[in-house]
Amino acid sequence: MPTTLPLPPTAECYHALVARNAAYEGRFIAAVRTTGIFCRPTCRARKPKAENVEFFATTREALVHGYRPCKVCAPLAATGSDAPAFVAQLLARLAADPATRIRDEHLRALGLEPATVRRWFLRTHGLTFQAYQRLYRLNTAFKQLQSGSPVTEAAFGSGYESLSGFQESFRTVFGAAPSHSRQQQVIDLTRLDTPLGPMVAAATAAGVCLLEFTDRRGLETELQDLSRRVQAPVVQGENPHFGPLRAQLAEYFAGTRRNFTVPLHTPGSAFQQQVWQALTRIPYGHTRSYGHQAATLQRPQAVRAVAAANGQNRVAILIPCHRVIGADGKLTGYAGGLWRKQRLLELENGQPTLFTDKK
Repeated sequence: MPTTLPLPPTAECYHALVARNAAYEGRFIAAVRTTGIFCRPTCRARKPKAENVEFFATTREALVHGYRPCKVCAPLAATGSDAPAFVAQLLARLAADPATRIRDEHLRALGLEPATVRRWFLRTHGLTFQAYQRLYRLNTAFKQLQSGSPVTEAAFGSGYESLSGFQESFRTVFGAAPSHSRQQQVIDLTRLDTPLGPMVAAATAAGVCLLEFTDRRGLETELQDLSRRVQAPVVQGENPHFGPLRAQLAEYFAGTRRNFTVPLHTPGSAFQQQVWQALTRIPYGHTRSYGHQAATLQRPQAVRAVAAANGQNRVAILIPCHRVIGADGKLTGYAGGLWRKQRLLELENGQPTLFTDKK
């Protein structure tokens, strides 16, 4: 498996992508949410808006997240001039017919040694050529399901020979049965920029179910738990709730919005729901102690439980857990960092100009 360097910061990656900086070849892969395509840094295709791009360290990560390789820059080909000629040949065949299965006997018929092909893909991209084909077929099927195709059509149309094999592979990659991905729901995931740093937002058809700063500890685990609770896979993509969310957050940070009207979808226990509802009743510009919140819920002895449920809130800012402070008036734990909590409280007390400064 190739050795990968740490992924550069998002802003640095986007700057390199716009500049088509060849020095970043091999450092990141750019995935475009609006097209479902991933590219190398030097791709000649039209550059997307920053909010529509996310970056991965490897092509494998992009594939697992449901993206397909760009036909313009061929990101699965080697970044140097030593790319074997067979790479372009094989990728062209798959692009022309995603349902095709290029087996070892087909490779030999093309004059290629299967072990050579396998080693090259594994060394360059961290997955074998057969694994790449499987992901490519699944990604194709997923897009078909999302557009309303029946499961059987998506399965056989993407090259699977049995429904059971398709369903097992689909569940392994996407964490849900194929029928769930269309008939039930999907958790759409996007990134958005704020004056306090980038955030991750997730939403179902019912409403926004997650809004967290990207450097929150345990964010990946939180997304996995959310997927389990909603019984839906998390996929990159737009959602009707993201537009209003972006607009209302911009108004909030500009100091012109005090209340949010974006629908929320917050799965949790009955007690957690009570705690989160109590948070939304704390007026803009005011703070409450954990003890006050416990008393509000008529659970004065449950201060620690209230504090724990407060910390399990997945929807920052909209469910204003930042308005809860210690009994002594000091700021206490906040998943986004105490400095952000301080800035949010300052904003709500009439100091929006602070957001023109750097941390």
